Amino acid sequence: MLQNIPIQRKLMTANLLTSGAVLLLTCLAFFAYEVLTFRQSTVEKLSTLGKIISANSTAALAFDDRDAATEILAALKAEPHIVAAGLYGTTGKLFAQYPVNSPAAFPSAPEQDGYHFERGHLAGFQPVMQSGRRLGTLYMEYNMGAMYEQLWQRGKIAALVMVVSLLTAYLLSRTLQKQISMPILALAEIANAVSKQRDFSVRAVKFGEDELGLLTDAFNQMLAEIQKLNATLEERVRERTGQLEIANKELEAFSYSVSHDLRAPLRHVDGFVDLLRKQSAEKLDERGRRYLDIIAASARQMGTLIDDLLVFSRMSRGDLRRAKVASESLVHEVRDALQGEIHGRIVWKVDSLPQVEADTAMFRQVWANLIGNAIKYSRTRDPAEIEIGCTDSGNGEFVFFVRDNGVGFDMQYVDKLFGVFQRLHRADEFEGTGIGLANVRRIVSRHGGRTWAEGRVDGGATFFFSLPKTTN
Repeated sequence: MLQNIPIQRKLMTANLLTSGAVLLLTCLAFFAYEVLTFRQSTVEKLSTLGKIISANSTAALAFDDRDAATEILAALKAEPHIVAAGLYGTTGKLFAQYPVNSPAAFPSAPEQDGYHFERGHLAGFQPVMQSGRRLGTLYMEYNMGAMYEQLWQRGKIAALVMVVSLLTAYLLSRTLQKQISMPILALAEIANAVSKQRDFSVRAVKFGEDELGLLTDAFNQMLAEIQKLNATLEERVRERTGQLEIANKELEAFSYSVSHDLRAPLRHVDGFVDLLRKQSAEKLDERGRRYLDIIAASARQMGTLIDDLLVFSRMSRGDLRRAKVASESLVHEVRDALQGEIHGRIVWKVDSLPQVEADTAMFRQVWANLIGNAIKYSRTRDPAEIEIGCTDSGNGEFVFFVRDNGVGFDMQYVDKLFGVFQRLHRADEFEGTGIGLANVRRIVSRHGGRTWAEGRVDGGATFFFSLPKTTN
């Protein structure tokens, strides 16, 4: 209940609740004591008065003098809270009463000796004795309204005292709680500043030598250690950044070498194979010509592999040039570029696709790889069915998918799909270098998204990737 409110209010609330509980318990104990004491004193008072009246009534009862008994009872008018009194004879019948013409209902016969409380009254029976012989019984009824009136007055005084006490406790708590809350609030303010500004040079003010002072010292020491570690870390980051820049330059040089130096021998191989075909094809038998075809195909495969490796390298090093990209238009553009591989055998279903924020060239590469794979691995189907769509995940990202009815794959090998050079089909079945999906994962990951796939053997496959929603 109190965990989310400021510490000042917590301290003040705790103090007021404690003070209020103590005051309430004190008042309840006081009232309980007052009620008990008043009841006891009233019983003693009425019992004493009853003994006096009983002693004075012996002669009246002994001589059957009703007038004398009435006169003796009339003396009770000096006690205004006695509302009724009566003398019963030995036969148990009412002999005299006070007031004389009182409409009050008297007991029809004496009850057990003693006093008891009932319905706001104290009623009791006192024996009238003479020389050990019982002459009759005295009945008296005492109105307790005076006690309740007195308690009501004292209750109003107690309520006033409680209000004044709580107000005093509030004022004192408001003043004294600052001794505890100020150091804690100062620490919280410094912690908030450090969290937001990343400035570890600030220090908290120490207000005393108590436990909060020790906490402040420990907090300041922690900030000093973090500041020292941060300075060391920044130096290491600068060193690592320099090393990465050198490594990137070396990688660029290597990429250039791969692009230039490895392509040159391949061009020579391809050129000489061409010359052999033109000049010596008639001198070669069927086996020789097949060997030439294998050499040419291998050279082309090596060229494709070099191209894919260069693309894979660029995708990890190039800067992201984010822009708003119309996904649907890009998909149609990629599909049209691949029309040469389709030959009218594919049934397309392209849903409405949202606009995203991405690097256009890299995003095009993602669609080219996924759509190209769907076309390639569904070439054994006629018609082939390819569906491209998008769903809203509900947690701030779009989930795109490319689904086909092709040869599919075994889900136990799904972890290998997005690895470099990982292939689940033989090269003589489906061409490729095994780098395309690795490129997809790397590009999507750089955009803050995820990649995964689902499929079954001869049951088609679905490739998914997510991208954060466009920020406006």
